[in-house]
Amino acid sequence: MRDPYRLISFLFVFAILLARPGTAQERHFGAVDFPNSGAPEAQEPFLKGLALLHSFEYPAAREAFRAAQDADPDFALAYWGEAMAWNYPLWYQQFRDEALETLARLAPSPGDRQTKAPTDRERMWLAAVESLYGEGEKDARDDRYELAMADLHRAYPEDPEVAAFHALAILGTAHEGREHRTYMKAGAIASGVFENYPDHPGAVHYTIHSFDDPAHASLGLKAALAYSEIAPDAAHAQHMTSHIFLALGMWDAVVRANERADAVSDRDAEANGREARSCGHYNEWLEYGYLMQGRDDRALALLEACGAQVTAGADGSLSSYADMRSRYVLDSGDWTGDVMSIEVDFSENDGAALTDAFLQGYVAAQLGDLRGTRRALQELRRLRPAVEAGMAERGFTEEMYVRRPQILELQLEGMLAWVEENYTDAIATLGEAALIEAALPHAFGPPVIEKPSHELLGEALLERNSDTTAAQAFAEAVARAPGRVPGLEGLRKAAIAASDPALAAWAEAELRAKK
Repeated sequence: MRDPYRLISFLFVFAILLARPGTAQERHFGAVDFPNSGAPEAQEPFLKGLALLHSFEYPAAREAFRAAQDADPDFALAYWGEAMAWNYPLWYQQFRDEALETLARLAPSPGDRQTKAPTDRERMWLAAVESLYGEGEKDARDDRYELAMADLHRAYPEDPEVAAFHALAILGTAHEGREHRTYMKAGAIASGVFENYPDHPGAVHYTIHSFDDPAHASLGLKAALAYSEIAPDAAHAQHMTSHIFLALGMWDAVVRANERADAVSDRDAEANGREARSCGHYNEWLEYGYLMQGRDDRALALLEACGAQVTAGADGSLSSYADMRSRYVLDSGDWTGDVMSIEVDFSENDGAALTDAFLQGYVAAQLGDLRGTRRALQELRRLRPAVEAGMAERGFTEEMYVRRPQILELQLEGMLAWVEENYTDAIATLGEAALIEAALPHAFGPPVIEKPSHELLGEALLERNSDTTAAQAFAEAVARAPGRVPGLEGLRKAAIAASDPALAAWAEAELRAKK
């Protein structure tokens, strides 16, 4: 801390926290303060679990909460914490059976569990988690849980833990994707906690999630710059900062954040006897950052390492490889390189197979291969119902992902029409895809539609000398994905062709700033 007075104040507060039960300064995962009735020997693992939970380090959090249970078998909030760690609200996943089994270890029924909590506050925490895992469909339970957390927040308005978990509960009700009123409500709560408790891992984390879209990302920049130092040993915390950096087109920061996340994740894997992974979420974002930096060689090396894990049969790698290969080829323009000559069996995963079918069709169209484009479109159409049914079966409702198969199919239909030299139909179909994509809620991260529809439309319009209309399409693409280099390059070319020197100069300046 550079300010010596802030340091003195911090040390004073730290000494007070150490003297109170239920408080701790967890150096590696952030500072949390949760007064409770647990035994003194249960405090350290409980608070560690709480800090890990705030950074979505779910398996490690469950392990810490179980250690707190071992230290104090009647500690109700230790079971609450483990149950909370079976809910992944922003990943649209919930393990209800496991959570209910956890709660049953405390006592067999909700009423019996209430008797285990000695204070009104702890009984309210337990009642809230009971609503999260009660009867009914997940969406309805998420809504009831948010109402329970709102009641808890009204009862204890100054409690940072209550406020942070309420903000997260609000975010967990956005079942169809980003709805700005919902996200701004959560952001107002989380950012308020962050201002008052600048080392709180949940406050900073949920602030970032609330603002990680291009229109609001600047509101989360302070949190993004802070989070990696608040929780240096949480891989997700290191990665999470890049949600804001990516939304602002800060590619160097995106790369640094995900390199750190990957390093922490690899270290944790080694410590637990697991193999480090070259596929997966952090590496997908890292690859995208490399591509936007123009470091195609680094992106290719990462992709090849993921491919080696696919060949070795690593669990969960197939979908990641399909996504990484598609993004590498589409953003590097490597239509004829070795990457496309590698044959991979995606038949075990309909989603990965659909991604690959689109990639095969896109590349075939770029090469003027009419038969290959038709074949890929036919395969994508065959896979689409199964992919959509799979999302419905899992209760996955985020619109950008739900509509993605339809948009990819429209893009390939438009590209097929282009290869067939039916340019009017091609542009109309690509325009339809762009209209559908534009109406969907923004999804954080690298574009869910790997080739953004307005970008693809702009390229087609530019090739047909519709320069002004192309510039408009590229401008929309850049607004939806700020700093994305293919969009900026397209905008610069279209602006030059449309004799708009001011727009061309702006795009050129943005490109220079990104390189």
